[in-house]
Amino acid sequence: MAILDELVTQIENPDLRARIAVEVEKLAKQKKFGLVFEEHLPECTPLWDIPVKAGRKAALKTGHVNDFYTVLKIEDGVATCLNKDKSATAEFPVEELVCVAEFGEPIYPYLKPIDTVCNAPDSDLWHTLIEADNYHALQLLDYLYAGKVDCIYIDPPYNTGARDWKYNNDYVDNNDQYRHSKWLSFMQKRLKIAKKLLNPRDSVLIVTIDEKEYLHLGCLLEEMFPEANIQMITSCINPNGVARNKIFTRVDEYIFFVMLGECGPILTERNMLDKEVQMTDNVLWFSLIRTGSNSLRQHSENCFYPIYINSKTGRIESLGQPLGRGVSRETANCPEGCDIVWPLHGNGEEGVWQLGLDELTKRIEIGAVRVNKKRGNFVLTYLRQGQLKEIEDGYIAVVRREKDGTMVLKRVSNQMVQARTMWNQSSHDATTFGSKFIKQILCESGAFKYPKSLYAVQDAINFFVANKPNALVIDFFAGSGTTLHAVNLLNAEDGGHRRCIMVTNNEVSDAEAKEMSRRGLKPGDEEWEKLGIARYVTWPRTVCSIEGHDVNGNPLKGNYIGSAIPMADGFKANAAFFKLGFLDKNAVALGRQFREMLPTLWMKAGAHGACPNIGKTVPEMLILPDNKFAVLVDERAYMAFAAKLDEHQEIETVFLVTDSDSGYRDMISGLNVKESYQLYRDYLDNFRINAVRR
Repeated sequence: MAILDELVTQIENPDLRARIAVEVEKLAKQKKFGLVFEEHLPECTPLWDIPVKAGRKAALKTGHVNDFYTVLKIEDGVATCLNKDKSATAEFPVEELVCVAEFGEPIYPYLKPIDTVCNAPDSDLWHTLIEADNYHALQLLDYLYAGKVDCIYIDPPYNTGARDWKYNNDYVDNNDQYRHSKWLSFMQKRLKIAKKLLNPRDSVLIVTIDEKEYLHLGCLLEEMFPEANIQMITSCINPNGVARNKIFTRVDEYIFFVMLGECGPILTERNMLDKEVQMTDNVLWFSLIRTGSNSLRQHSENCFYPIYINSKTGRIESLGQPLGRGVSRETANCPEGCDIVWPLHGNGEEGVWQLGLDELTKRIEIGAVRVNKKRGNFVLTYLRQGQLKEIEDGYIAVVRREKDGTMVLKRVSNQMVQARTMWNQSSHDATTFGSKFIKQILCESGAFKYPKSLYAVQDAINFFVANKPNALVIDFFAGSGTTLHAVNLLNAEDGGHRRCIMVTNNEVSDAEAKEMSRRGLKPGDEEWEKLGIARYVTWPRTVCSIEGHDVNGNPLKGNYIGSAIPMADGFKANAAFFKLGFLDKNAVALGRQFREMLPTLWMKAGAHGACPNIGKTVPEMLILPDNKFAVLVDERAYMAFAAKLDEHQEIETVFLVTDSDSGYRDMISGLNVKESYQLYRDYLDNFRINAVRR
């Protein structure tokens, strides 16, 4: 490519040169470098809440989702099905089947309310948890927030070889020779949509990973985000290490930061490499008498001299000359009214001062030597050269001076530095502030494997949203719910109004799945679903952290590190829990799914206030000032609708139900709102078109 660039510069015609440069740039972005992988079979997803009907694709609940059938007919609870090769038919009880969505098929998602937690009824800040396969949830989020997300933080499966993630509803393990390729295919599909969510002007994608896939992930990110500034840092997450057979003990993992536009990390008080220290206002003064090696008189005769201190004022009056080798200190003449001080060790041995005469004179002149009196004796302390440099750089402030000119100092708390590429913070310990933290909330050890430290996630996000109090943060591998917890903590510390959207599936572990299958249970059964990650871990943690108690109702103990906020206080925040479902496009087009679509409209309008709901009767219009949006269901009521909007200037978004494009344009021209959408045309077209493009 470098040769091409040089040849382009040789083109004399400026217009032609510019056109060819654009085309070369396009080719450069399309070129794969260092990463080739199989696409594999398209991903299929089981749709547990979709009824099995004639014409739909379905698979056995106990089988593989990519081994699907087309349902031909249903009679007496038995489905006659045609296999996907169209070579044979089979019959199955309907209760043993689950509907399946193939990758690339147009889907029409909606949000089914499950639960809410409200700890701030006077606040319009509402977070959301969506239980779903994250690919389909990302499709919905693409419709809702394309180009509007400030930060995406994800902790995807690390593909370690353990049976901890699925491809086509099958666990991938070490025995799968295509596991790396499957993982890349799996990640690429999701990152492709995630990229569309990010604000191109100033946003960040944060991805954690370990050594199993970090090289592949790095290449994938470079390929997918050629315009971004990408940096990887190393983070110590387990100082004790995870011992493994015949290989080095792992103590760290990696974090990729994909920064778009003007995005970059802020300066902070910590460089992230040095261990946290308890910051105090006090500046340490060091003993003027040298200790340790080379601390005796014979080691440095020039640093053995008397210091004369005024007996009444405690001020240094003068310095004596160094005594020659073998000369007794008794020969020194002390001025009247002064005490003579020698560098003597506690055992009486003659030592030396830290500084020679000239340097000590300079320190005294600038007020960097202090005299105190302890047990009737004068004790001298001084400031080291490094501390003088901190004063010069503004990290230590001279508050005032004593009468003798000695500086009174205070460490400046807002010394700002650029974080380093290696993080070694005790608060990032995944055991103490991840596993044990989850146990404190859920009252069960091992409820979730390998959770992130709350403070590790908080620090990573804070670098990019600290100056964005209204940031939108998304995590589509939500796991235990650490990201939302971290966002709430950030808001509590600085008064921000950041909103978090989490997505996680409701899978049970491989071991739990085998045990429940042995008992005759299937996915979709109530007992099976209640043990899934979303309902057993993510949502309970969300509720408990917001309300400040464990799952048994006992107040959480301790304070959050760095802020002294009691955990038992909870957070002034609210959250809604939804399950992703799928609508029939024909029913949507006929306006029969308005009630089901209302949470989606709420989110698209910014999720202000509690998610509204309506009764069985759909009104001709909805005016929702607390939610900052309105819906015109019956276009014949437009005049009354416009009049209502004039009474509610807080309305920012409107949805107009009409099949007429020109009618929509005419209606919206008379409304003073920030955003408007044509239902259901906008919704249906989005998912139909995007399904083809993916």
